[in-house]
Amino acid sequence: MKYLLQDLKVRINDKIYIKDPESSLLGKRIIEHSILMIQEIGFEGFTFKKLGEKIGSNESSIYRYFENKHKLLLYLTCWYWGWLEYQLVFSTNSISNPEEKLKKAIDIVTRSVKEDSSFSHINEVLLNKIVINEYSKSYLTKEVDEENKEGYFSIYKRLANRIKDIIIEYDSEYRYPASLSSTIIEGALHQHFLKEHFPSLTDCDQQITPSAYFIDLVFNSLKK
Repeated sequence: MKYLLQDLKVRINDKIYIKDPESSLLGKRIIEHSILMIQEIGFEGFTFKKLGEKIGSNESSIYRYFENKHKLLLYLTCWYWGWLEYQLVFSTNSISNPEEKLKKAIDIVTRSVKEDSSFSHINEVLLNKIVINEYSKSYLTKEVDEENKEGYFSIYKRLANRIKDIIIEYDSEYRYPASLSSTIIEGALHQHFLKEHFPSLTDCDQQITPSAYFIDLVFNSLKK
């Protein structure tokens, strides 16, 4: 899978950006350092002016790639979900046993992320932390319905539908596969957040992983 991912290009809705950041060295530096900066100071404190100072570029040059920092956050989260989708597809494609396939799918979207050397300008570990802490800010907006119509969340929804299909493959009679799928994805982010910030509100710790919790939850919800 490592060599396959080296040729991977996550295709993101071109309405999210003005100029594809993957098309230039400056664009890649914008992505690389925005991840580092958002993780360091948070999305609220992040500005294009600060990013420009960090990378030694004019603030106006960043606006040639993204209309605003909301669009940049959408780009980063879309990239993350696309990267996760490729892992899911590659890792489950050859698994014929529905139970093993579902367990693998749950593990992929709930486990702690390890850095992927296939993308030198993207630190997946830090991007995962950004998604855990900031993802909800990309859609809890007044514009969410319009942005949804424009397809901004299509990669995320496609990932959720893939997991839904794997759930149905394991238990075709289960009445709530879409709800369960989105619960796994969103719940994993929440459990990782609780583990880091409110440990008294979760059973997940150094021994019990969110993956173990969701595998237990899902298979106790489905048929034996």
